[in-house]
Order: sequence, then C-alpha cells, then structure tokens
Amino acid sequence: MAYYTSASRPNRLNPLSKHYDLIAIGAGSGGLSVAERAALHGKRCAVVESGPLGGTCVNVGCVPKKVMWFGAGLAHALEDAAGYGFTLHGHDFDWARLKAARDRYVGGINDWYGNYLADSGIDLLRGTARLVDARHVEVDGEVYGADHIALAPGGEPIVPAVDGAEHGITSDGFFALETQPRRVAIVGSGYIAVELAGLLKALGSEVSLLLRKGHVLREFDAMLRETLMESMGESGISIVSSTQVEAVQRHADGTLGVRTDKGQTLGPFDTLIWAIGRRPRTAGLGLEDAGVEIDGQGFIPTDDFQNTNVERVYALGDVTGRAALTPVAIAAGRRLADRLFDAQPERHLDYRLIPTVIFSHPPIGTVGLTEDEARERHGDAVKVFQTRFTAMYHALSPHPLPTAMKLVCLGAEQKIVGCHVIGPGADEMLQGFAVAIRMGATKRDFDDTVAIHPTSAEELVTMR
Repeated sequence: MAYYTSASRPNRLNPLSKHYDLIAIGAGSGGLSVAERAALHGKRCAVVESGPLGGTCVNVGCVPKKVMWFGAGLAHALEDAAGYGFTLHGHDFDWARLKAARDRYVGGINDWYGNYLADSGIDLLRGTARLVDARHVEVDGEVYGADHIALAPGGEPIVPAVDGAEHGITSDGFFALETQPRRVAIVGSGYIAVELAGLLKALGSEVSLLLRKGHVLREFDAMLRETLMESMGESGISIVSSTQVEAVQRHADGTLGVRTDKGQTLGPFDTLIWAIGRRPRTAGLGLEDAGVEIDGQGFIPTDDFQNTNVERVYALGDVTGRAALTPVAIAAGRRLADRLFDAQPERHLDYRLIPTVIFSHPPIGTVGLTEDEARERHGDAVKVFQTRFTAMYHALSPHPLPTAMKLVCLGAEQKIVGCHVIGPGADEMLQGFAVAIRMGATKRDFDDTVAIHPTSAEELVTMR
C-alpha cells in the first residue's frame, strides 16, 4: 500500500486509501454532474460530501423554494377564484403541513442521489475534504489520490457584522422554520430577498423589505425591477429603501427590533431574514496547500474551461463566482468531464446568453443584455421594443398582476441580444425563446413566427 504525508498532519504517515481518475469535492449540482458524466465515460470517480446530497439547490434553494412558491401561487388562486364565479367558504393554511410535505419530497431526492451514485459505481466519501496537494484529498483522516480534482463546495449565506445579527436567520434558516412568522423583516435586494418576500406575503405574513439602495435586483433590466417594485408595493409588502441596518435588538417578549442608520427602530418582527448575498465555501479546503488561488472575496477564478491556476484542478458552480445557477453548474460539470475523458478538447460552457428565472410574484424571466448594458456597449445601434399589459387571466381577478416585456435588438438586422419578461407565465415561456436567441434570432424571425392566441407569450412575436 502506498503512503503519503498529509500536509494537515505533517508528522504522521497516512495510508493512501484509494486512487481515482476524478474526485469531486461537493455533492451539489457541479460535483455530482462532473462525476456522473465521468463515470459514464468509464472513469473511476468519487464524490466527497459531509452534508445532505444535492447541495444548496436540493436542500435549501431551488427545490424547496419552488415548492413554497407553488403554495403561494395557490393562495393567489384562492383569492382570484371569486372573479370566476366560485364562492369559497373559508380556508386555512397549515405551514407545518406544507413544510412536512416539502421535506419529504426533498428527502426523497436525497435518497435518489445516494442510490444513483451507487448504481453508477461512484464512491461517496462521507466527511470534510481538505486538499493535501494538487493530487491528494484528505477526508476525515483518510487520504485519497486522484488524477483530476474538481472543486465544487458551493456557497453559504452571508450574515452582516452588526450588533445583534445573530438574532436573524438566513435563507437556510427560513427552510427550517417550523411555524409561519406573522411579521417578517427581510434585509436584501437580490433574487432570494424578493422571492422570500413574495411567497411569505402570499401565505399571509406581514412583510417588510429593507433595501440598502433605492431598488431591488440592481443587476437586472430596469423595466423588470421597476415593475416588480410596483407590484410588490401593491401587494402590501412594506418596502423601506435606502436604509442600512445598524443593529438588531431582541425584546423581552421575544420579538425583534431593527435599528437603522436613519435613527429609526422598525418592528416589532417575529423573524428577521438576512438575504444580503452568499460567499464561497473555500475556508478550510486546503487551497493554499495545493497552490490554488482565490480572489479577494474567496472565489476561485477559472478560465473558460473551468481550469484553476493549478494543472488538473478545476472549479465548478457557485465557488467560481460566475452565474450561481444550478443548470450552469450542471452544464459546466458535464462539459468538463467530456473534455477530460471523451476526447472533446474544446468542450466547455459558454457563459453568454444564460437564461434565468426569478420566482417572484409575478415571476421574471430574462436572458442576454439589459437595455443599459447594450447601450453602453453598442450605443445608437441598439433598438428596443417593449410592451405592458394585463394578462387575460387577470381580467376577472380582483388583484391583477402586470405583465411587461422587452426585446433588446442590435444593428440593422435587429439581432435580439436581450429578452426580459415579467408577469404570470414568464418562468415557463422563457426557455424556448432563449433557444431562439442563442441561435441568433432577429426581430424579423420573431415577427415571422405565427402567434399562439390567446397567450401572453404571443406578445413577444407581435410586438411593435
């Protein structure tokens, strides 16, 4: 048996437990995908994970969030039912029942992943991983060798350094709530903040959204953020803009007060949720022992092929700081395995034109350049088409939601370089349009496509 001196245990010789073609650190979307594809190519693979399988997406992200979003959508449907002639004789919402059903669903996915890894011949190494060097990984005292190492440890929510910050919870803590908070403060302006605010309000909580600046979703097209801000305000969410939290206080009755930089004390709240961003889980990973560089925020820079600065060490997913989306990590992982093990030397993910959806109320779908980005890059060569209307569904609803759409076009051919939609159904309609835009569709291509009537999506091919 071979032996190796672990950098984390410099005075002890550890037996090399096993050697692999590939070790993926992290059993989230990126790590699972690169190992699964490599195994399909006949390679010996292992995945290291200390927590539940599936990573952020399955356990405290996309999957449980979408379940809650569906619940919120049903709450809206119950409100809309009267407009369609239904008389409902009262209804109650049971948070605990929804949570239990959601957790069972997530647990089933965890179990499926475990079985799938075993069926695929991929070893699951349970424990905390640390790089010994660029070819060896230590997992709770056992050292494993690998020809290639893929770093996909994911990220975690940020908690600010303010007095009393520990009285709040993060998005991870939101999914652990056993009872529904009646009065909630959410601090943040990104997609996690607006998603949690929308679903909590729909399910009956009083919600205050605290923004450091003047608006939500600052990296998205102005039409999207302005329409969403308007809709959130009309739904009854209290939006407190241009406000910095300076301290959180717990009162004798258990409620929370939030002190701001304007001298206000907001509250009382039953729960405060920090949704101010996420940081990479690179601490304690032993990157320095392998010589892997990180940037000032702890992210691992990679090139177009997911290579780090160290040969045969790669990074995938949220830890790279690029497009922190589950499908991105999956696509990057699969392409990496194809490149390494299937004689496809140029195979890599193109990070341009990545579509994404925000499950706000109403939902948002977006792909490509914002109008501001396009004008900054291309100036007068940009032409914009947009529309705003109320979808037919809401013609009979007492609480109509707006729908707004924008196409950002470039040059004489009016090639579509950005598509932005907010409104009911935006989440489902974007995928097909994203394919067309990636293929180089022009405004005329959209115009020459026969509309499907009556739908909201038809507006994208009839816009003038």
